[in-house]
Amino acid sequence: PDDVLHALVDHSLLVAGVCCSVTADMALLLEMKYATLALLVSFTVMLAVCDQDCKDAPETGSNTGSCGCSTNRVKRDLEEDSPDVASEKYSKSYSEEGGRMLESSYPRTNHMVYIEGGTFTMGLDKPIIVPDGEGPARQTTVDSFYMDVYEVSNAEFEYFVNQTGYKTEAETFGNSFVLEYLIPEDIKANITEAVASAPWWLPVDGADWRHPFGPGTTIEDQMDHPVVHISWNDAVEFCKWAGKELPTEAEWEYAARGGLENRLFPWGNALLPAGQHRMNIWQGTFPTKNTVEDGYETSAPVMSFPPNSYGLYNTVGNVWEWVHDWWEIRHTPGDKVNPSGPLHGTDRVKKGGSYMCHKSYCYRYRCAARSSNTPDSSASNLGFRCASSKRPPSDVPIVEHKAEL
Repeated sequence: PDDVLHALVDHSLLVAGVCCSVTADMALLLEMKYATLALLVSFTVMLAVCDQDCKDAPETGSNTGSCGCSTNRVKRDLEEDSPDVASEKYSKSYSEEGGRMLESSYPRTNHMVYIEGGTFTMGLDKPIIVPDGEGPARQTTVDSFYMDVYEVSNAEFEYFVNQTGYKTEAETFGNSFVLEYLIPEDIKANITEAVASAPWWLPVDGADWRHPFGPGTTIEDQMDHPVVHISWNDAVEFCKWAGKELPTEAEWEYAARGGLENRLFPWGNALLPAGQHRMNIWQGTFPTKNTVEDGYETSAPVMSFPPNSYGLYNTVGNVWEWVHDWWEIRHTPGDKVNPSGPLHGTDRVKKGGSYMCHKSYCYRYRCAARSSNTPDSSASNLGFRCASSKRPPSDVPIVEHKAEL
């Protein structure tokens, strides 16, 4: 405020006058007063601009920006204190009365593999994206556990919905994020909002797991693709129903590495070993041109590409996968045993990157890479897989897989 600025200037000049000379020319002193006032006003404006620039700046380190997929949910006219705003659930009897199909006509992909526990190097001593908390490297021990062989598919999620009548948060809130490149033109014409730091990332009314790119789009020919537009809360509800849970970040990274130490990817450090694509990411110029060299413009079927040495498919690329942990970026270098993240937080961790990732914008399709969203957020490249610390229910096939390191 002007009165505060004038007071500050008067105080500063009074001190200066005492220190220098009480006989200073009063006209010169007055001129100094207003020159200093103008300087302070300019400085205040500069701070405001700088503050806004910092808010809009990419969240990643040098030479690595953001594809925008850490953008959180757009909330519209919702009661934040309502305990049920996150999701709506209905009883099985409701599904039966509604005439819904309670069995799936698609092959199940709920297989799990047993992974023997051990100690591994989690994170990096030389982080590639420093602000994401990729470092420091720490020796981490996890107990034995089971992990889903595949990301949860549309068919598996449909089976869950048919059994329970569950309604996702994207359906409840009425919108979810979609890459502009993939949105039909008639839908795009009605969108008036965008993410300032990632204008290609748009909130689309009516986008959800059944309609991945907005109203009128469908998953009919993608039932073996990973389900998307799934919030952390949605993933937890599915896991409870399936008798499983989300993996911790430590379990996820241990499993994704497949027994390899200090490697970028589940198979090693080469992006294209023997010239072969091993994951579904963006090729070309992000976000305007995908040359589809890996064969997929959006998601790929959950059994695509060779598995890692633990028998897991698509742990990097394809879609982001939620994990249990609350987000934190400060880690101590000491040894860890079965870490599960902080007790509280605002965002949850997601791992693995997605088909939208390109090295120039989102070099997060690496085992140690990580990102986050609020638990109610969803997007067209965000899914999950389950884990279990105990033997899964009897209807879950256990795959015997011998690691080949």
